[in-house]
Amino acid sequence: MSADNLSWVVTLVAMMAAGLVAGFVAGLFGIGGGFMVVPALFLVLPLLGGEKAQYAHIAIGTSAATIIVTSLRSLRAHARRGAVEWEVLKTWAPWIVLGSMLGVILAGHVDGRGLTLIFASGVMLMSLNFIVPKLGDRVISQEMPTGVLRAGIAGGLGGFSSLLGIGGGTIAIMVMTVCGRSIHRAIATASGIGALIAIPSMFGFMLIGLHQQGLPWGSIGYVDMPAAIAIGSMSVLTAPLGAAAAHSLPPAPLRRLFGAYLVFVSALMFRNAMKM
Repeated sequence: MSADNLSWVVTLVAMMAAGLVAGFVAGLFGIGGGFMVVPALFLVLPLLGGEKAQYAHIAIGTSAATIIVTSLRSLRAHARRGAVEWEVLKTWAPWIVLGSMLGVILAGHVDGRGLTLIFASGVMLMSLNFIVPKLGDRVISQEMPTGVLRAGIAGGLGGFSSLLGIGGGTIAIMVMTVCGRSIHRAIATASGIGALIAIPSMFGFMLIGLHQQGLPWGSIGYVDMPAAIAIGSMSVLTAPLGAAAAHSLPPAPLRRLFGAYLVFVSALMFRNAMKM
């Protein structure tokens, strides 16, 4: 086997493995899987070609594409258990979509190093929710936010998540649990929020990446389609398994383990940013 063929095999296996893990994590924690996909893409993009300055935008845009499949598969699995609060998804959707679009516009004005730093900082912030879960344990209301507060939270959630290439489940779960929802219903509903963020994000990154130079083969704008297909096709297999585990496994040790992983990812991405 030639060196080129071997590199493609390694790349394909890495992307498929990332998809399997991302799908399970998405179902388990109600997140889109971007915390797994973006770092994996940073590792394999040098093998796919393209310029280093474009890696951050490609990784985040491609992650958004994979989240669509992962979130919808996870949502379906949770819906079968009757745990999804559809009214929350319906009323939050317009503001999430608007925020996601604004986040993509902002990403188009940030260079690769800046976008990597944003991702690293956001991941470090999100890790606190998993390492110190009591931050979100306190119930402050029995009703979900409405009016201007809902618009602000949902819009901010969409914008922040689109910049990171994630499904926004961590923030959504925190909001729902402090508003009196059980962790299982929060995780189930958050799995649908990922798709609401990822769909406009994917098309947005496609548009802002059109006519850009130094993109890998098979890319549509900042979305690497071969990578998205490889990762997404695997994530649909494990998302239902993660959803089932969310309803049966004790979440505390898993959350702490995932939190430690996020700290590691954040440090890795800070290191990547410094090398750009």
